[in-house]
Amino acid sequence: MVSPSQLPRLADVEQQAYRLVNSKFPPIALFDDVADADEFETLYQLQALTNPRLRNETGHLELIARAEIPFGIPGCSYATAPFTHVNPAGSRFSDGSFGVLYLASTMDTALAEVRHHQDRYWSKVVGLSYERFVFRGLSCRFSEAGMLDAMPIPMTDPLYDPEDYSSGHRLGGLLRKGQKPGLRYHSVRKSGQHCWALMTPKPVTSVIQSDHYEMVWNGCISSVSSITAI
Repeated sequence: MVSPSQLPRLADVEQQAYRLVNSKFPPIALFDDVADADEFETLYQLQALTNPRLRNETGHLELIARAEIPFGIPGCSYATAPFTHVNPAGSRFSDGSFGVLYLASTMDTALAEVRHHQDRYWSKVVGLSYERFVFRGLSCRFSEAGMLDAMPIPMTDPLYDPEDYSSGHRLGGLLRKGQKPGLRYHSVRKSGQHCWALMTPKPVTSVIQSDHYEMVWNGCISSVSSITAI
């Protein structure tokens, strides 16, 4: 089993990476409307009096410390949402009890990763013959300072198993327990590329929306194309 002590630490280098989010989920305005944690608390309490949907919009705020939220950056809501809207089914480095911000080295890599997971999910939906899904492309900047590097781990290691995430869950749990900011690792869905798993949104300095992308389901994801902004 890979342990954090085996992995080298990354230097304080600013990186650009990419991500996709389903366009049906709008940005969470409350995170983007304030500059710091105190303003957030004040505005949250005021809106909670009149907005019964606020809990659904902001997600489970108890899952992230206010000090970890990068208030004031462009796209704060995009950086924070994976930590308050957690997929209970889990992901490669989470067992579903905490959130992870996944980023890819290129937009093609992000598309390959999302295409795989969309294929896997919709293939289990009985009777679905045709559907289209639109995603927002996001361009993200962040610092690698203090993150660990799993790139020296060979692709044959269980950490990179295409379907069994148990090894990744163990490593992700140790990273979270040890308060490591994130991990760089090989992309399993796009050969020769890499991804990052951020255990906190704190290293993120900006998240900017770029193009939209459409995926068409017809027994599988049969096409992926860039479309004009909507």
